[in-house]
Amino acid sequence: MLATAKKTTLIERFRTHDTDTGSPEVQIAILSERIGELTEHFKTHKKDHASRRGLLMLVSKRRRLLDYLKAHDSDRYRDVIGKLGIRK
Repeated sequence: MLATAKKTTLIERFRTHDTDTGSPEVQIAILSERIGELTEHFKTHKKDHASRRGLLMLVSKRRRLLDYLKAHDSDRYRDVIGKLGIRK
């Protein structure tokens, strides 16, 4: 899980308006942060297969959100990809 302070900074950076906490951009940013933390975890815990399954679910959820954003607003999609440094 993400620390509250880190999650708050991600929400402030990616929100679209003042009370936004659930837009696709915010969700993608939070998922990307969790994916990065799990990736670091697997460098030391190579046999943690239960968490690896969770990582695969997070990656697929982020992919679905990115596909939704790309289909509905390609400018916002390119902006999120650029800010997060996700290739594609």
